[in-house]
Amino acid sequence: MGSSRVEQTNALFRKNLVIQRRACKTNCCLVLFPLLLCSVIGGLQIAIRRSAPRQQSPTRIDCGCSNVTVDENAVGGLWCPDEECPLPRGRRWPPALRIPSPQYRAVGDGLFSFTDLPDASCRANGSCAATFLVTGGNQSFVQSVVDNMYFPAHNASVNLSADISTLSDFVLATDEIYGHSFLQNKCIPNLTLSYPYQFGNEISSQDVRCTEGLMLWRDSSWGINDELYRGYYQGNNEKKTDDIAAAYDFLSSDQGNFNLIVSYNSTKNSDVEDPVPFLVNQGESGKRPDSAEIPRLSNMASNTYLHLRGNGLRMSFDFVKEMPRAAIHHVARFDISPLVGPLPFVWAMQLLFPVILINIVYEKQKKLRIMMKMHGLGDLPYWTISYSYFLLLSLLYVLSFILFGSVLDLTFFRKNSYGVQFVFYFAYMNLQISFAFLMATFFSSARTATVTGYLYIVVFGLLAHVLFRSYLEDVSLSRSWITLMELLPAFSLYRIVYEFYLPLLVENYNMASSGIQWIDMSDPNNGLAGVLTIMILEWFLFLLSAFYLDHFGSLRNGMRKAAVLVRTHIHGGRFQAAQQQNTQLQEFTASVDIERTDVINEREVVEQLLQESSSGYSVICDNLKKVYRGQDGNADKFAVRGISLFMSRGQCLGLLGPNGAGKTTLINMLTGFSKPTSGTAYIEGMDIRLDMDKIYTGIGVCPQDDLLWENLTGREHLLFYGRLKKLKGKALAEAIEQSLRSVRLFARGVPDKLVGKYSGGMKRRLSVAISLIGDPKVVYMDEPSSGLDPASRKDLWKAVKSAKQERAIILTTHSMEEAEVLCDRIGIIANGSLQCIGSTRELKDRYGGSCVLTVTTLAGEEEEVETLVRSMLPAANRVYHVSGTQKFEIPKEGMKISEVFRAMEDAKRRLNILAWGLADTTLEDVFVRVAKDSDMSTVT
Repeated sequence: MGSSRVEQTNALFRKNLVIQRRACKTNCCLVLFPLLLCSVIGGLQIAIRRSAPRQQSPTRIDCGCSNVTVDENAVGGLWCPDEECPLPRGRRWPPALRIPSPQYRAVGDGLFSFTDLPDASCRANGSCAATFLVTGGNQSFVQSVVDNMYFPAHNASVNLSADISTLSDFVLATDEIYGHSFLQNKCIPNLTLSYPYQFGNEISSQDVRCTEGLMLWRDSSWGINDELYRGYYQGNNEKKTDDIAAAYDFLSSDQGNFNLIVSYNSTKNSDVEDPVPFLVNQGESGKRPDSAEIPRLSNMASNTYLHLRGNGLRMSFDFVKEMPRAAIHHVARFDISPLVGPLPFVWAMQLLFPVILINIVYEKQKKLRIMMKMHGLGDLPYWTISYSYFLLLSLLYVLSFILFGSVLDLTFFRKNSYGVQFVFYFAYMNLQISFAFLMATFFSSARTATVTGYLYIVVFGLLAHVLFRSYLEDVSLSRSWITLMELLPAFSLYRIVYEFYLPLLVENYNMASSGIQWIDMSDPNNGLAGVLTIMILEWFLFLLSAFYLDHFGSLRNGMRKAAVLVRTHIHGGRFQAAQQQNTQLQEFTASVDIERTDVINEREVVEQLLQESSSGYSVICDNLKKVYRGQDGNADKFAVRGISLFMSRGQCLGLLGPNGAGKTTLINMLTGFSKPTSGTAYIEGMDIRLDMDKIYTGIGVCPQDDLLWENLTGREHLLFYGRLKKLKGKALAEAIEQSLRSVRLFARGVPDKLVGKYSGGMKRRLSVAISLIGDPKVVYMDEPSSGLDPASRKDLWKAVKSAKQERAIILTTHSMEEAEVLCDRIGIIANGSLQCIGSTRELKDRYGGSCVLTVTTLAGEEEEVETLVRSMLPAANRVYHVSGTQKFEIPKEGMKISEVFRAMEDAKRRLNILAWGLADTTLEDVFVRVAKDSDMSTVT
């Protein structure tokens, strides 16, 4: 029984704690990166503040007219020249049209093809009319409307002192030269309009001159658009300007139907101080804001239409009113945050993404994750510890960012609520970790993951700044498209930073702003609630997807495993279900060799064992096959071709074979490194297709490559894997000491030296010690003695022979001596197939049925020796002849060793035989013969 999840979590936590303690400098540099960024931005801000000329900024605002009693009915209300004064009640003024200045009004100067425009000579005395263009489907009706547009008409000066409310009956206008006027169809000399307005405690009178308004008919809206464009185009190119004041299209309007399109120029210069307070909303900046252009133009036409209907109705447009405001204290304080923009902060927040991705992919590439898994570490403890570490690192990073940004006086952090910032950054960091976990399933190289991770934050950061931001600011774009783009984590982060950054722009224009607060979460315009919801949903979705892909590898594998589980329950019994599945799997199209008797017997025993409900055998391989599908037109590669074998506890099975024979592939399938294409295996009664997680708790693995952490010591490796095998306290310490001694790593200082400083042989011995710690029931050793010196090899053999008493060991090797010393049974694999299996003696007797006679004589006597041997043993075959030394292969059948000895002793008296010897077949001879026969049968 393996360790519990709590014990696994504890083991992994302690191991990671040691690794992170040794990497504390790197982690500190990462967490303090926000300090570098904030220092650069803050330092630049301080430098600009100091280099800018000092401005006298008052600490107390003294508005001389703030205590004046205001008559709200007075035109203009309270008007103070000091724009920083508080405004307890808003000022009122009649709405006014903006019209072109006299020298810019449209005239008949050749720019337009129409002849009804005023003569250009009017520009000399500033008497040019303000031109309005009109069109519609009913010309007579339109003409009747425009004739009464400037109601009321007056023939003399008008004094409004008695009733200022009648001021709204006039079409008031303003331009950038004369400032104020009122429009009439025809202006008579000395026609003026006098009105009162209040300035502080005084009430003064203002005279407004008359400006002629000219209504000109055009046949179509296309003609109107052409004229409007001509004047506008000339103005934008700083040439002589011919501006049209406005245009009306009455469409299908008639006496019973009223439709209207109004066109006006919204690009006129608005940076000129207006001399008349009631005509312009004197805002906090002191500049001319947009007047009520559209309402005034539409009101003119609507009132005229109502007048023509004769029902006595009218729409009165009396006044517009400024909103009250608080006093503004202008402080000479430069803030660089609005100039920097959101992009640097977005990049900085994403910096941890490639860090997380690289760490996960590195463990995957180095196979450290699968190594831990093969020693019993479950998925849940691994993900829990990894997630907790990255979350802690992310929180420290965010807190560092907010802290240093606030200390260095960056408005981006100070202005927005710290609680709101933490909630959104916390949600995003969780989303970023889960997204990195998901992306890690698609990478097998840390280098590729590094490049991809940094490209992701740079490219998608730029896309968000250039593309996504333009969509956010486009009010005509459907919000559903914005939501769809926010499904990408980079865009979600940009939306957050953008909304935190937006109030800074308002403040940069001397407008009060409190940043983003909790109350703003309910505002649908900023979209923060939607972004938070998206991030939380994606957080869980990415985690589930990452866990699924990590566990199954792909959607297809998960579905296949589910199908196997269902089939197992339907047919009642693991072994019967596995057999039925094997018969349904597609067989490979490969050449079929004639199997030897021992291989056939092995397969028959396996089939018999599968019929039993329980078995005392540790390992049973049932027709295991592995094929790598060819790509780009290449043929399929058959790595393992239906291997069946079994082994019991207390045995060591040696797998021999040439390079590429399929030994490592077989071990990889048994240890979960790779999935079998068909067939299966049972480890302690558990199916490798269904119960690999349970199998891992009872096996030990020494892989072909040393899968070790460079920044852990040998003792720390054994501590970690010992804890995974439920060892603790004194038992753990004794097991570690015994393991270190058994593989000769107990010399002074060696156990506590970092593995990165170990030699290749020391790493190999540590890998063997790891595979044996914790008393595993089955141990896989893939060429465990490679790279070891003879003394270390002998000690390793002693450790393995001692360890196999209570467990099954599967060992692959290229050393025939090692196989003979350690293995109870030996299987030779060639071309992916099991060629033979048995004990060393059985293989020698079965496949090495000959002896080798070696004779060394003086040069010139080789033929006599050959004649002697053939006369004595007619079936002898000379296989070697170099410089007086000859080797003869003699069949054991019919050979008597005593006669060979007698004949050679007699020959020594007659011939100059320097040495001779008779040797039995070695395991190496068996190996070479079996491999050669396999190659020949494959070619055939």
